[in-house]
Amino acid sequence: MIGEKEGDGMPYVDVEGIEAVEVQEGKRLVLAIEEDAGVDILHRCGGYAKCTTCRIEYLEGEPDKMTKAEFEVLERKDLLGRVRLSCQAVADHDAKVRPLATVSSTGAERPGRKPEPEIMYLSLSGSKSQPETGP
Repeated sequence: MIGEKEGDGMPYVDVEGIEAVEVQEGKRLVLAIEEDAGVDILHRCGGYAKCTTCRIEYLEGEPDKMTKAEFEVLERKDLLGRVRLSCQAVADHDAKVRPLATVSSTGAERPGRKPEPEIMYLSLSGSKSQPETGP
C-alpha cells in the first residue's frame, strides 16, 4: 500500500501492526496516528517538541526535512538519526511508522494534552508561533 495512491491522492499512514489508513493530507502525524489509526500514542507536552514522548521510527517514507524544534530537541537528547517526533511531521505522503511510546505500553493514565491541528511551538516568552524548517 505504501507508495500507491488511489483516487483522490490522500496519503496513507501505516502504523505497524495496524491496517493502513487514509488520512487528510497535511494532518499532523501524531493526530493521524491517534485519531485515524486509533493508536494511543503519547504526546505529553501537547505537540510542542518538548517531551519527545511522541517518538516514532519511520519504517518507510521518512521525510528528508524536519522542523527546527525537532532538530534541536533530538540533538539535545542524543536521539538525532535514531527517532523522529510525530508531533513535528505532517501526513503529506504515504508512510509506515512504529510508535515507540503509547498509553498502553507505558501504563500512563492518558496520552497528554491534545495537540493543535497545526505544528506550533512555545517560545521562551510563552507565545505561540509556527516553527521554521530546520536542516
